[in-house]
Amino acid sequence: MDEQALAAVEIRAINSINHISESDRGAVVVASSHGGLYSAYKAVTAGVRAVILSDAGGGLEDAGIASLEFCGSYGIPAAVVSHMSARIGDVADMRARGIISKANAAAGALGIVAGMTCSQAISLFAAAPPTAPATPGEVAETRHEELLVEGTAPVICIDSASLIRDEDAGRIVITGSHGGLIGGDPAKAINVACAFAAFNDAGVGIDEAGTGRLKPLDERGIAAVTVGHMSARIGDGRSTLRQGIITHANAAAIAMGARPGVALSEMLSAWLVANRN
Repeated sequence: MDEQALAAVEIRAINSINHISESDRGAVVVASSHGGLYSAYKAVTAGVRAVILSDAGGGLEDAGIASLEFCGSYGIPAAVVSHMSARIGDVADMRARGIISKANAAAGALGIVAGMTCSQAISLFAAAPPTAPATPGEVAETRHEELLVEGTAPVICIDSASLIRDEDAGRIVITGSHGGLIGGDPAKAINVACAFAAFNDAGVGIDEAGTGRLKPLDERGIAAVTVGHMSARIGDGRSTLRQGIITHANAAAIAMGARPGVALSEMLSAWLVANRN
């Protein structure tokens, strides 16, 4: 590809893969979301030229890097940056400090290798040929209600914090999202004043970014915890609830009985029993 053509390739930098759209067809997308399956689905259906995401520490069943194989199956070059090199949820930091940790075969064919900077990878991805439009089977983020204790309100399980609703105010909300602040903005820790929120710690990572939501939520009086990335699949709210082991908790959550090393479902069940009317 000549220099003029390279210069014409759009580089789209977004803090969340949920901000991707059809207008990004043919672009190199750099998103500081976790590199899970849903992120890959969004990239493929948008018809991107290539995509870079965060590896979120890899995590249980390599859920944090599932995008690599999925994108590769549609011929889309994809790579992830190390969670220890740049803050998850902060694309500006990802572009400034991100170091590639893994890449799929299509990315490797362009010269993308582990240890290269995110900026170097972006330049190489711009030389990738555009991919043909693809329509994979839907990979949907889901919302479920789970009854933990008879006689109490069910908890809400959502695969992404973006699925929270106004009516979730005052309820227990369990997400599959990473615990990082989107764009470093405390106001975006969660959009509704729920009673309790749980996130995946995404390996915690540099600057303890994977727990970034906890403090601002504490300041808002919202109890919040993260569960270990090796205990639950990132991007899967029910896995957070059923398998998650607490790694970090803010003061409001500690007051509810949250402690590192305790199963999230056990902690919540005990609290619900103690507070059942």
